Amino acid sequence: MLYDWIKALHVISIIAWMAGLLYLPRLFVYHCQVQAGSEASETFKVMERRLLRAIMNPAMIAAYVFGIAMIALTPEWMKQGWLHAKLLFVLLLTASHMMMARWRRDFAEDRNTRPQRFFRIANEVPTLLMIGIVIFVIVKPF
Repeated sequence: MLYDWIKALHVISIIAWMAGLLYLPRLFVYHCQVQAGSEASETFKVMERRLLRAIMNPAMIAAYVFGIAMIALTPEWMKQGWLHAKLLFVLLLTASHMMMARWRRDFAEDRNTRPQRFFRIANEVPTLLMIGIVIFVIVKPF
């Protein structure tokens, strides 16, 4: 029963984390459309900071904590290829998160030089990684 609770909390954490990973680059797309220093730009800065610090960071940490707890309860998973592939994609998702945090700082300091198109493409990366993770966990292809 403990495992089921941990798994439920892990899934909840992942949903919150993914929501932020999908929404933050979209905010960046819209932020690119406004003048630096404008009232709209300042509003985007607040939204981006709160999304990252109040939702994405805690959700990522919780996802890691509950994921590690599940592995600790089922150590035989460490011998299975699907888990190694999933963990690689989770590391790539974390790298994506960290890059978004850097981009947010650039916007916060009015130093963004990237165009909207860059953020539109960056918005697809978490989706592709999530698809891979779900396939590895559900289908367990190896």
